[in-house]
Amino acid sequence: MEPRSISGIYSECSGLPAPVSAEVTELQLGDRRGYTVTAEWSQSDLVRGSRLRFSRQWTLITDSNDHKTIKTVLPPGPCVPVSGELLSRSSPVRGLRAVVRETAGHQLLEIWDSHGLSKCLDLTALHAHGRVYDDVHFGCLSWSECETRLLYVAERNRSASAETHDGESGCGTDRSVYCEDWGEGLTNKSAPGLFVVNLQSGTVSALQGVPPHVSPAQALWAPGGQSVLFVGWWHEPFRLGLRFCSNRRSAIFKLDLDGHCECLSEENMSVSCPRLSPDGTTLVYLQGRVFGPHNQCRSLQEFDWESRRTSTLLDVVSRPQTGLFAGVYEALPSCCWSADSQRVVFSSANRNWRDVFVVDRRTKKVSCLSDNFLNVSRCYGSWKLLTVKRDLMVVCCSSPNTPPTLRVGFLPSPGDAVTWLTLQEPAVTFDLHWRVLDVTPTPEEDNIQYSGLDFGAVLVKPSRPLHAAKIPLVVFIHGGPHSQFPAEWNVTTAGLAKLGLAVLMVNYRGSTGFGQDSILSLIGQIGSQDVKDVQRAVLTVLQRDATLDPKRMAVIGGSHGGFLSCHLIGQYPDFYRACAARNPVINAATLLGTSDIVDWRYSSVGLQYSYDQIPSAEALATMLEKSPIIHAAQIRAPVLLMLGGRDRRVSPHQGLELYKVLKSRDSPVRLLWFPEDGHSLARVDTQADCFLNTVLWLQQHL
Repeated sequence: MEPRSISGIYSECSGLPAPVSAEVTELQLGDRRGYTVTAEWSQSDLVRGSRLRFSRQWTLITDSNDHKTIKTVLPPGPCVPVSGELLSRSSPVRGLRAVVRETAGHQLLEIWDSHGLSKCLDLTALHAHGRVYDDVHFGCLSWSECETRLLYVAERNRSASAETHDGESGCGTDRSVYCEDWGEGLTNKSAPGLFVVNLQSGTVSALQGVPPHVSPAQALWAPGGQSVLFVGWWHEPFRLGLRFCSNRRSAIFKLDLDGHCECLSEENMSVSCPRLSPDGTTLVYLQGRVFGPHNQCRSLQEFDWESRRTSTLLDVVSRPQTGLFAGVYEALPSCCWSADSQRVVFSSANRNWRDVFVVDRRTKKVSCLSDNFLNVSRCYGSWKLLTVKRDLMVVCCSSPNTPPTLRVGFLPSPGDAVTWLTLQEPAVTFDLHWRVLDVTPTPEEDNIQYSGLDFGAVLVKPSRPLHAAKIPLVVFIHGGPHSQFPAEWNVTTAGLAKLGLAVLMVNYRGSTGFGQDSILSLIGQIGSQDVKDVQRAVLTVLQRDATLDPKRMAVIGGSHGGFLSCHLIGQYPDFYRACAARNPVINAATLLGTSDIVDWRYSSVGLQYSYDQIPSAEALATMLEKSPIIHAAQIRAPVLLMLGGRDRRVSPHQGLELYKVLKSRDSPVRLLWFPEDGHSLARVDTQADCFLNTVLWLQQHL
């Protein structure tokens, strides 16, 4: 197929919008009740080479006799572009809308009411702080109860954030002194502070009293409005990368406006996502271990505001029973409480799926709210909760052949099912066949310490093959390793399947959604257990599906997925005919000193980590033994490497190391270098370039 046709298919798949957030506002309409649902969407535009954001609003009217039955959905309004918005939040009582907007190099705080723009502050011109944080790890925008103050996180001015050590001046007084940042994807963030803007006076003040060894994040007002709550990330003795890492030491702090600060959560744990109940009596948050797996099953803790006692609402699930809840692996949405403050709603990985769950505080019982939860032929493989307000849930649903769909439904009484209503279907669906596979390791592949674990995969292929011959299979491996390929819409998978290829997305042992034991089983076993799992999944699907061509196999993946791709073509050199790897780990020993998550470099190979660790010959030898580079001499499959020049997680010199080895042996290899991109290769133009080159590489060698 010609490059233009390939790019056309990619444009069709990648240009479909997806809802990323939602807000619900209640309306009183006489004896009826109404709701407005405002969803914000993201859409890639290949012409601009950027992601557009727009909002769309629906009005729902309930039955006069049953306020939890939607009687009428009025036609939605037009799609309204959202230009430059970094953060936004509506006030709970008066319905004011606060927006932090980027324009012409300045960050503005806008307040909108029913008559239009009521106030605008140029935060940059006030010089009270640096840039406002808008990422998921630190960012927040919280209204006070009186709705006259807003709380947010921003970079402290250098003069205020100067760090000193042994009498030396810090980065506040000498710009040549090195300032740490928070790693991959957070390279412009170093010293966050808490700030409050008084909307009546138009002044911005920095809150004092944050402990000097932590960086504040995810802040919200505490009940009464005289104190704030925040997550404090430990940054001593030095900062470690935060992105994709839920194992960083942190705690929940309460900071009074007079500067008194106290810690509310357990010591030496990792916490995130503090969410206060509507009645102000209970705070829930996620909690997990420090170090070890970079992402793991977490417990849901609840803090009683009156008694000051903490208890576990949902514990870590070590090994889920068949068909039951598998644990919490994902962040809580900003609004996750039922109206009566008795239930918490969230979405999470669940084996090869993602589902919406609710836990009742009174019984601690967990129920799944997704349609056809136990039905393998269910329409949607992924359910992601965007928000819940006054018991009205807004979710994004998708599957490998169905792009993101916006749906709503009321939180039912315990034991009842949700009546889901679709607000916006995708513009197109795709004629693709998909199914979920459960895979069992052989006795020889079983993990003795964590025996009896299985894993899974998702197979996607054309419903009508383009040719009569058998279908080539592309093995697609997720990174992490502690992440997941749910049965959801995936642009790369859909594009490859539209081009006539079958795609197998493997959730090897160590993936999220299969219990904490599965995650722990991979520690010290990378390069072996995960490699064998992927190969076992491939052999299983070839045995079960006679339409697949075992002689035309390729493997692709990024980060740890690239690590496994390169392992597979080295350990099974006659099995795969092509490989495409994005920012792969090639030599864990040489990566040690360049990665922003040095702790994971030790933990992944089964070694304990401490901040004062000095590499030993034995540790480096262990890392090397588990790396793909030791199998490089056996590689026969042509290799396409795609590297981000600004990758802080996996240095691009990792890919270059393999490139030079293969070049020296006259093995087919091609390297694409993206100087402005990072680990995820997330720029719109980069993703399009990677897809096109991957397809051309597969066409050439399959």
